[in-house]
Amino acid sequence: MTLTAIDPYQLLLKPMDIWANPGMLLTAGNFQTGHFNTMAVGWGSLGVMWRKPFVQVVVRPTRYTYNFMEQYDTFTVCAFPKAYRKAVAFLGSRSGRDSDKIKESRLTTIPSSTVPAPAFAQANLILECKKIYWDDLAPQNFLVTGIEKNYPLKDYHRIYFGEILALFGDDIYSK
Repeated sequence: MTLTAIDPYQLLLKPMDIWANPGMLLTAGNFQTGHFNTMAVGWGSLGVMWRKPFVQVVVRPTRYTYNFMEQYDTFTVCAFPKAYRKAVAFLGSRSGRDSDKIKESRLTTIPSSTVPAPAFAQANLILECKKIYWDDLAPQNFLVTGIEKNYPLKDYHRIYFGEILALFGDDIYSK
């Protein structure tokens, strides 16, 4: 798949749909050393913060990828054509602690252009990011009822803001 560089301020997408259908993969670690992990993310946002284009992702501390997000300063977020929905779902349902789930998914990791974290050859949108902020969700700050139901194990997400350093996509994201 041929992707071209896109100015983050020119990115075209359906902001709600990009997270849910078919979801995206968050990958942290180092491609060169082979020390990285990925997970599916369906909750997040894109925007501008502190005059920087950013992506916000959330990771539960119980997830294996959490350790990589804590250890490394960069990460990628990749979106995929709908044909890869099953592979993305598979990567979201398995832990990298237990197996080589990326190999099992049949997706191919590739080096990113600006960050050590890998991207995926099958992705049709790649965001290369550097962490600029983190915080932990605090249940005492939930303002509406029902949110707590998402946390039966009390494993509240850590929020990461990543400045978008490079963005590549196919034509649907830049026309």
